Amino acid sequence: MAFYTLPIMIRTRFAPSPTGFLHIGGVRTALFSWAYARKNNGTFVLRIEDTDLERSTPESVKAILDGMNWVGLAHDEGPFYQTRRFDRYKEVIATLLDSGHAYYCYSSKEELDAMRAEQEARGEKPRYDRRWRPEPGKTLPAVPEGVTPVVRFRTPLDGTVAWDDAVKGRIEIRNEELDDLIIARGDGSPTYNFCVVVDDWDMRITHVIRGDDHVNNTPRQINILKALGAPLPVYGHLPMILNADGQKMSKRRDAVSVVDYADQGILPEALLNYLARLGWGHGDDEFFDMTQFVEWFELSDVSPSPSRFNREKLLWLNALHIKAADPARLAGLISPRLAAAGIDPSSGPALSDVVTLLRDRVQDLNALADEADYFYRKRQPSAEDVAKHLPDGAKERMERFAAQLAALDDWSAEAIHGLFKPFCAEEGVKMGQLGMPLRVLVCGTTQTPSVDAVLALIGKDEVLRRLHAA
Repeated sequence: MAFYTLPIMIRTRFAPSPTGFLHIGGVRTALFSWAYARKNNGTFVLRIEDTDLERSTPESVKAILDGMNWVGLAHDEGPFYQTRRFDRYKEVIATLLDSGHAYYCYSSKEELDAMRAEQEARGEKPRYDRRWRPEPGKTLPAVPEGVTPVVRFRTPLDGTVAWDDAVKGRIEIRNEELDDLIIARGDGSPTYNFCVVVDDWDMRITHVIRGDDHVNNTPRQINILKALGAPLPVYGHLPMILNADGQKMSKRRDAVSVVDYADQGILPEALLNYLARLGWGHGDDEFFDMTQFVEWFELSDVSPSPSRFNREKLLWLNALHIKAADPARLAGLISPRLAAAGIDPSSGPALSDVVTLLRDRVQDLNALADEADYFYRKRQPSAEDVAKHLPDGAKERMERFAAQLAALDDWSAEAIHGLFKPFCAEEGVKMGQLGMPLRVLVCGTTQTPSVDAVLALIGKDEVLRRLHAA
């Protein structure tokens, strides 16, 4: 008789706390969790860990959801909110109390502070001394009146918690290093490490992919899972992202919010492409889309070492994605930026045509919008450009060239270009003495694409108006 083992259905989760913006470290964690689920035809769960009632805000929840939507990491289930699961947590806490894996602790804050001070004075690691932990033959203190107890988990006193981390390899932590952590506060509200365990168990999470700042939480969570008789997920802890100076990225020094990058004109696919390369690689491949990333992604290829953020590399990738993007989409993205500058794109050439001409010249959407503005209104040229490119006689020469432009029946880049060589020969000037003054008078800048293509897009009437108004 043949026996077959059903394949494990991969389930990953991204579980941010709504105590601030969605930062890029969180986006990379979400990306790797999402990609692993997609690679294995699994399920990607979004969970909002909002048990910190004092710091969690609706605005932060919205920022997380908006950020996930912007980068395009769609979840399959959720979002689930921990604050809506309190009854379930209370049920599991009661189970742990009944089984002897948890106990009530009546130590006051003052007692805990004094306990910590005495331990530090003796040069010991400060920790709860387990005075309320029931043990065979131990007499517990008298229950004080008017004190609402917390619930602590009964951590094993000996042995080792070990797991094969999917990123960092084998990790072992002795139980004697761990405290009897609080799993329910005095008001009955459950704590983070406990809620995470129950959620991962109930949601059948098979792979917990998260930042390595959670490594110290993992042995505590494993002990609780074992006490509940729950299956253990595979853990993979991602290394932190450092700034250019090798320090942990912070809001004060660095742009770390997803919103910051959207405002800076970064495309979401470029940000994901860049974050994918922070600590993971596929040979020498640098530029790719998320379909290709999912196909290549393996947790075993993630480096356990921290990665350093490089803004220049991000901009380089962003430029490549701008070049590859659909012009109509780019036009839609820069239209609000032009409107904010007081420019109505409907007053001139089709914005998608302008984008097609300009997109090879920029690294971000803000620069693309800045480049596009002279197609809809002439910039004021700098005094330096006027002095350099419009010497005596140049404006009169431009009037003569304007007359030839006015005579064109075919207003196209090819037809305009056809005037250049004969006109320069007739005037006895080089192309630069025609092209640069044209740019200054029509666009207000010397930095444009091919001037014939620029004039063709701006349009005959507007080009002539600008030349005659100079």
